[in-house]
Amino acid sequence: MKTIYDIQQFLKQFGTIIYVGDRLGDLELMEAEIKDLYQAQLIEPKDYQTAVLLLRHEIQILKEKSNQR
Repeated sequence: MKTIYDIQQFLKQFGTIIYVGDRLGDLELMEAEIKDLYQAQLIEPKDYQTAVLLLRHEIQILKEKSNQR
């Protein structure tokens, strides 16, 4: 996984499609879903770590952009 799109495709494998119309909300919901899958031992630790790192990085970027406005 290298992009947010990759994470979306990964979640689709588990029947999860996330779209609430708010980019920040989407990312936070994806992070929660990845965490739930990891706690249920449905995904590998490496996939969990990579996905969470990407999501948190993107969330941080969005929050910084909104603070600059």
